Amino acid sequence: MKERKQIIIGTRGSKLALWQAEWVKAQIESLVPGVEVALKKIKTTGDKILDVPLAKVGGKGLFVKEIEEAMLRGEIDLAVHSMKDVPTELPDGLHLGAICEREDPRDAFISGLSEKGFTIKSFNELPQGATIGTSSLRRSCQLKNLRPDLKIVQLRGNVDTRLRKLDEGQFDAIILASAGVKRLGHKDRITEYLPTDISLPAIGQGAIGIECRVDDEFINSIISRLNHQETAVCVKAERAFLRRLEGGCQVPIAAHAVLRDERVVLDGLVGSIEGDRIIRDSMEGSITDAEKIGVELAELILSRGGKEILDEVYGNA
Repeated sequence: MKERKQIIIGTRGSKLALWQAEWVKAQIESLVPGVEVALKKIKTTGDKILDVPLAKVGGKGLFVKEIEEAMLRGEIDLAVHSMKDVPTELPDGLHLGAICEREDPRDAFISGLSEKGFTIKSFNELPQGATIGTSSLRRSCQLKNLRPDLKIVQLRGNVDTRLRKLDEGQFDAIILASAGVKRLGHKDRITEYLPTDISLPAIGQGAIGIECRVDDEFINSIISRLNHQETAVCVKAERAFLRRLEGGCQVPIAAHAVLRDERVVLDGLVGSIEGDRIIRDSMEGSITDAEKIGVELAELILSRGGKEILDEVYGNA
C-alpha cells in the first residue's frame, strides 16, 4: 500500500459543509501525524439552483454529483457529505468508507426572538394559520397532516440565511435539522427539538458520510477508523428503506432507526404532498439484518397504500 504525504478532501462550500470537512480533516490529522490534509471546494447543482424548490429540480445526488465526478477523475481523495444528501446508489468505483457518529437526528423548531425570549414557545403553541418556512416536502407533509391550517412557505439557503429570514419576520417559525444548527453554534436558537412522532427525520439525518474510491487502500485504511458502528447500522437500515422505495427529493419519505438491546428498531413513512395521507409503520430485528429490515418495512408500507401515493407523486397512476 502506497502512502501519501497529502490528502485532498472534496466538499461543498457552505458553512456547514466546511465545518464537517474541517472536522474530518482534524480527525485524519490526529490519526496520521505528518500528513497534509487540504480542502477543495466544489460547487454542486444543488448549490447553484437556489430559487427553485429542490423537489422541482428533480434527480438524485443534487449535492454530491460534481464531487463524485472529481473523485473519479482523481482530483480529490475523499468526499465528506451530509448522509441525507447521499443517493442510495453510488457510482461504480466509489463507496462509503465510513459513516461517522451521528449528531442529534431530530428536526428543530425555531421561532422568532423578542426581548422576552422566543415569540412562540413550541410547535403546539403555533397560532392558527401561522407561516412556517421549510425546504423539505418530508417536513411540510408531516406538519400539514397534524395542522392543515399552517401556511408552509418554501425556504432555501444556508442556516444563517434561513435564520436571517426568520428574524426579518418573513416566517412565524422555521424547521431545520438540529444537527446543522448545533454544529454551526446556533444551539441557543432552537426553541424545541421536535419529537419523531411529530416530525420523523430524513434518512441519514445528522450523520456525516465519507465517500472514497473502492480501490484506494491508503484512504480506506484511514477513514475506516472513523466509522461509528452503531450509526452505520442505523443509517444502513434507513437507506435500505429508501432504496426499496426508490425515493428522491420529490417524495415525502422519512425513516429513523435506533439500536435497542442489540436490535435495530426502524420507523418509516411515506406521505402525500399535501399531507392528507401518511402511511407509517415500524419494524425491528437483529443488527445483522439491518438492510433486510429496511426493505421489509418499505414493502409493508407499500402494501398499506404507500405504492398508490408514490405512483401519484411520480405521475404513474
